[in-house]
Amino acid sequence: MLEIRWHSRAGQGAVTGAKGLASVVAETGKEVQAFAFYGSAKRGASMTAYNRVDDKPILNHEKYMKPDYVFILDPALAFTDDFTANSKESTKYIITTHLSKAELMAEIPEIQAMEDRVFVLDCFAIALDTIGRAIPNTPMLGAFIKVSGMFEVAEFQESMRSVLGKLSQKIIDANMVAIERAYNEVN
Repeated sequence: MLEIRWHSRAGQGAVTGAKGLASVVAETGKEVQAFAFYGSAKRGASMTAYNRVDDKPILNHEKYMKPDYVFILDPALAFTDDFTANSKESTKYIITTHLSKAELMAEIPEIQAMEDRVFVLDCFAIALDTIGRAIPNTPMLGAFIKVSGMFEVAEFQESMRSVLGKLSQKIIDANMVAIERAYNEVN
């Protein structure tokens, strides 16, 4: 079973991102879950969202997991959340930050021995440049597609177009550019 934990602030699109990823994965015939846990359920409050993916029915509905991937959508949460909790030896971390990977790793002792499993990019800058709003969820998904190898980027974008179908064409196109940029910029 593949497990993903999203660390975000309410209003940054983690729940929408988790649900979008679940919709795309469900189209492949896999079993999926997407759910969230809110602290104080108001914009700006720290929250977590979760995904599970498996080939067989998922009977576990608990928020506890040993994630394969951890996404940090808000750069400050890399310094305040215990985002390495319950991790495995193979857990990969995708962190949005304006810092270089070396600078970030120097600041966070918990990840200093994990250089090959830590990936960084500035999802906020990508979202602002492409979508016009600081909502980092689709850039994070673009980075995930690159790091995980789960989908080809064009295949993922095509599926995401239908997930975003109720939005204007301009916003859908901007999200596709954000996904591709993040795919290319994550390191």
